[in-house]
Amino acid sequence: MDKSYQKQNSEVLYTSDSITTVDRLEIENFKILADHNERKRVRLCTHADSNQVLHEMLIVHGRSAYVRPHKHPGKTESTHVIEGLVDIVLFTDDGKIDRVLNMGDYASGKIFYYRMDAPVFHTLIIRSDVLVFHETTNGPFNRNATVFAPWSPDDADATSVSNFISDLNNRLNLV
Repeated sequence: MDKSYQKQNSEVLYTSDSITTVDRLEIENFKILADHNERKRVRLCTHADSNQVLHEMLIVHGRSAYVRPHKHPGKTESTHVIEGLVDIVLFTDDGKIDRVLNMGDYASGKIFYYRMDAPVFHTLIIRSDVLVFHETTNGPFNRNATVFAPWSPDDADATSVSNFISDLNNRLNLV
């Protein structure tokens, strides 16, 4: 990559440019970075830091990336799929599937954008080898403000995650 990014950790990069641009080559490089990360994901934060009022991120997830079901009270979140296929699964508070958004890029003919301004438990089931998306939310970021679904496994428990995803895919086939 010709651009220099501030590396928060192996998954999170920040740009320091006042005008941020991203091209196909950079996305390809982000895919490589995601593939080499344990959790198969990387994000480029195009906002200056976690205290900013507006957070915009380009995010890459590999197929096996697990996003624990969670919700963001007091936040709005929008997602625009750039590449790949994903099911956004929305849950009731007790873990029942409420709705599934089958998403893909614009050319796929599927939903390619959503905006959620209610605190709803949600997760991503990635249906392609890689998913690239643009996410926008309001800041500041406070890790403790994210509410994880108590009926979902922590990502540190690989066996429970695998069982959860398998069960969720079975339930999705019934919806």
